[in-house]
Amino acid sequence: MTGLLEGKRVLVTGVLTEASIAFSVARIAQEQGASVVLTGFGRGLSLTRRIARRLPTEPPVVELDVTDEEHLAELSAKVLEHVDGLDGVMHAIGFAPESVLGGKPFVEAAWSEVGTALQVSTWSLASLTRATMPLFGERASIVGLDFDASVAWPSYDWMGVAKAGLASAARYLARDLGPSGVRVNLVAAGPLRTMAAKSIPGFSKFEEVWGTRAPLGWDIADTTPAARACVALLSDWFPATTGEIVHVDGGFHAVGA
Repeated sequence: MTGLLEGKRVLVTGVLTEASIAFSVARIAQEQGASVVLTGFGRGLSLTRRIARRLPTEPPVVELDVTDEEHLAELSAKVLEHVDGLDGVMHAIGFAPESVLGGKPFVEAAWSEVGTALQVSTWSLASLTRATMPLFGERASIVGLDFDASVAWPSYDWMGVAKAGLASAARYLARDLGPSGVRVNLVAAGPLRTMAAKSIPGFSKFEEVWGTRAPLGWDIADTTPAARACVALLSDWFPATTGEIVHVDGGFHAVGA
């Protein structure tokens, strides 16, 4: 049986541990026939290379810091050392300094630290897209990871703002890139015990409420449902879907308190 991504070439960012959604995306993408290239940077680069060995086939890892214009300019050439183009890009990048998380007075956050959160978590969707566009053929799919930003969550603070910006950026990218055959979509997963989640003070509050309110229930340790949605959007099975946010949260977003 032919896999969903048979013959596809996919760049996956954000693989740091086996608990990350990006790791599950890379694993399932390979199982579905894709050639995968990973990115990593800084101290995390060695972690990415180490964790890459735990995938079904060890993929190449290229260095990419999305805040470094030189890295972005060199990305296409680095990817072309391993594959002859890209059909899909998985954006799993997000970061906010601790000082702008955790329920501290929202209005007291410093722009230097808020700016870091927005650059890494929001603007990077556009910068990564720009850097990889030369590798696209007639069709390509970009998928990013979101967290429902329609409400103000406890402790999430400026990362919530960054995620709201990510959703808006995805819509504008979808508008501009659609005529070039590029789809841009997001997957809004429920709370998962990833490395990113560990950096959010009070994350246990999310864990406590999600399992009781989500109609389908929710397993905070299982990244597979979110990863499957990402892989489906990277495939050709959603040829007319762009600018969309697919919720993979057990249905939590659909019910009131």
